[in-house]
Amino acid sequence: MKLSLKVVYACQVLAQLGGSYGKQQLPHIDDLAQAEEVPSNYLVQILNELRNGGLIVSKRGKQGGYSLARPPQEILLFDIVRAVEGELLNFKGEGRGASAPRTEQIWGEIATALEEKTRSYSVRDLMSGGESMWYI
Repeated sequence: MKLSLKVVYACQVLAQLGGSYGKQQLPHIDDLAQAEEVPSNYLVQILNELRNGGLIVSKRGKQGGYSLARPPQEILLFDIVRAVEGELLNFKGEGRGASAPRTEQIWGEIATALEEKTRSYSVRDLMSGGESMWYI
C-alpha cells in the first residue's frame, strides 16, 4: 500500500483545523496552505474532498474559512483516507488457482487489520506535537 501525498496533506490540514475547532475565527485557505506548506491550488481540491466527505465545513465571505465538521477526536484516520482515496485496501482476487483461497484470506485479514488500526487514531492524535498556527 502506498500512501498518497493527498492523504498526508489532508491529515496535516485537519490537524491544523483541529487546533482552531470551536473558535470564532476560521482559518482561510492561504493560512492553511502556508502553515502546512501545501500548494494552495492543490489544497483547494483536498478541502473539497474533505467537505464532500463530511469532515469539514466551509463558510464564505470575509469572516469565512474552514472548520472541522465535528470534534477532532471524532474524526478518524479511517474517515480521512476514505474521503480522499476511497477504500483503504481493495484486494479483489479472481479466485483462480490452488493458492487463491488462502491468498485472498490473508489479504482480507490484512485489510481488516489496516482498517482497525486506522480507526484507532483520530485528528486529535495528529494534533499533538510540532509547531502550529493555532493562534488564528
